[in-house]
Amino acid sequence: MGIRVLIADDHAVVRSGLGMLIDAQPDLEVVGYAADGKEAFDKALEIKPDVVLMDLSMPPGENGLSATGRLKEAAPDIQVLVLTMHDDEEYLFRVLQAGAAGYILKSAPDLDLIAAIRTVSKGMAYLYPSATKSLIEEFLQMVKNGEEQAKYEILTEREKEVLILIAKGFSNKEIAEQLTVSVKTVESHKAHIMEKLHLRTRPDLVRYAIKKGWLDFE
Repeated sequence: MGIRVLIADDHAVVRSGLGMLIDAQPDLEVVGYAADGKEAFDKALEIKPDVVLMDLSMPPGENGLSATGRLKEAAPDIQVLVLTMHDDEEYLFRVLQAGAAGYILKSAPDLDLIAAIRTVSKGMAYLYPSATKSLIEEFLQMVKNGEEQAKYEILTEREKEVLILIAKGFSNKEIAEQLTVSVKTVESHKAHIMEKLHLRTRPDLVRYAIKKGWLDFE
C-alpha cells in the first residue's frame, strides 16, 4: 500500500502540478486536496492520509501553521510536511513548534520534495535546506533540555499588533489610543519587539513587517 498524501495549497495550478508529480511515483498516492488550512484540517481527519503536504500561507483562509498545530493535536499520527517559499529562521522554529515533521522550500527540486514526503511518512524529520540542520538540532536540544529559548522567541499577538501599527506610520500616542493602553506600554512593547528581532530603527520594523506580509497596502 502506497503513501497516502493530502495536498493543501491555495493555488489550484500548484495543487494540480504537485498532484501529477506525486501520483507519478509508484509508492505515492494523492488522496485529497484542500485550498486552505480549515479544509486541510477537516479533510485530514476524514481521509486520514499518511502525510499532509501543507502550504504555510493560504490567504484568506486559515494558514498552514495554525492548521498544522490543530491537526497534530487532533491526529498526531498524521505527518505534516510544510511547503513554503520562506527560507527564514523564524519560520523554521514556528513550523517545528507547531508539530510539523518537515519543512521544504517551494524552490526545491522535485526529487527533494518526493524524498521529503517519503522521509516524514516514516515518522522521521526532514529539514531543507541542509544548511539549517545544525541550527535546528541546537534548538531541539534546547527544548529537550528545557533551557532558556529567549533568542528564539516569537512575537506575541499584542507585539505583532504594535509592530504593524508602527510600520503603518502611527505614532506611539496614536497606537496607545487604538489599543486602549498607555503610551508607556506601547514604548515597552516596541522595545521588546526590537530586542527580540534584533532591529534598531522604525524603517527596520517596516521592512520586517513587509517581509512577513503583515501590511495591507489596499
